[in-house]
Amino acid sequence: MTVSRMLAALLLVIAGAAQAQDAAPHASVATLMTKALSDYPGKEATMITVDYPPGSVDPVHRHHAHAFVYVLQGSIVMAVNGGKPVTLKAGDSFYEGPNDVHTTGRNASQTEPAKFVVVLLKDQGAPVLMPVH
Repeated sequence: MTVSRMLAALLLVIAGAAQAQDAAPHASVATLMTKALSDYPGKEATMITVDYPPGSVDPVHRHHAHAFVYVLQGSIVMAVNGGKPVTLKAGDSFYEGPNDVHTTGRNASQTEPAKFVVVLLKDQGAPVLMPVH
């Protein structure tokens, strides 16, 4: 096989993986509250819930915040900075730092929904999530 055919085959595999991720159900996010932190000028706390339908997968992203995760229902798989993924069930917690890249985020189940709450300590007005490409 020539180098150009190998590259073409590799591009097809990458495109197929991207399409598969795009076809996966996406999480829904609801903001519960945002509160300026007067003791920390320019900072705020934002609390969100994330609902993962069965098979839901997040894109690679970062928060530029301290993120405290608490699983309410089901089970989720999380990893940052390409580390070993951990499976969290209801009652488990997870932390992401402001410099972490969230490389794995998904529902652990293809048949059951999952839900978790996240408290983010971040710059005022900054987005909750920023995709990483």
